[in-house]
Amino acid sequence: MRRTTIAALTLGSLMLAGCAMTPVGPTVRVMPGPYKPFEVFQRDQFECTQYAEGQVAGAADAANSRAVGATIIGTGLGLALGAATGDGNAATAGAVAGGAVGATIGAGMSDEANYPIQRRYDIAYAQCMYSKGNQVPGFARPRAAPPPPPPGRNGPPPPPRNG
Repeated sequence: MRRTTIAALTLGSLMLAGCAMTPVGPTVRVMPGPYKPFEVFQRDQFECTQYAEGQVAGAADAANSRAVGATIIGTGLGLALGAATGDGNAATAGAVAGGAVGATIGAGMSDEANYPIQRRYDIAYAQCMYSKGNQVPGFARPRAAPPPPPPGRNGPPPPPRNG
């Protein structure tokens, strides 16, 4: 009984340590657009945070569900291998060991999902803030095209003639 309790606590700790999480906020630096009042910038931030959260909604839950699936598969395989020996203690030990291995693999898979989720969140947030006229480092607004030549001129003057 004591081994089972220790194994369950270890398994639970591994699962919690590797859970994918929905991003808490952006990791991109954004500044207000030129002459934009701070209150308008704050509203932009709120709206863009909501937009970015919508873009990654459910991604952390899906990653964590895959981790739980890996734990269940590992436990089942360990139980099957232990039971194949015909000994009840071996079946229990196999289930615990299989669950621990499955949880470790699942926790690693879930933890690795954090980076792409945060990246998708940041991209959505930066796109939204940029579209609202805010300054996002690394993205510059295109400069205006030069004005057309004055009427009657079709381009630069011809080169001078030699001679």
